[in-house]
Amino acid sequence: MENNHPINEMMATTIQKIRELADANTIIGEPIKTGEITLIPVSTLSFGFGTGGSEFSGKNQKPEHNNNFGGGGGAGVKITPVAFIVVNGTTVKMLNMSTPADTTLDRVVDMVPDLVDKVSQLCKKSEEE
Repeated sequence: MENNHPINEMMATTIQKIRELADANTIIGEPIKTGEITLIPVSTLSFGFGTGGSEFSGKNQKPEHNNNFGGGGGAGVKITPVAFIVVNGTTVKMLNMSTPADTTLDRVVDMVPDLVDKVSQLCKKSEEE
């Protein structure tokens, strides 16, 4: 395959458009300030693309004109908001926006931030006493 083949140009264009959509600001959004609290949106990004083509030639076509090409490409991008990072003074917490957990393992993972907060509070109480 030649470097200047039309399929290479189509793939390069498709990938460039995906890069324009999928930068770091898409995943971690711009901070939103509301008084003393700052909210930072967090999202997931999924994408896929495909490109294909074919060269056509006819029986009566001269070899120097045998460069008929047809092809196409496409891409899909899905951006899903999943959480907010909440900054309040020196406290930073994650506020999940995901659907309820389906499995026991999912529930345990969802409980970890609350568990860490409770353990931290118990440690502070122990130090105060």
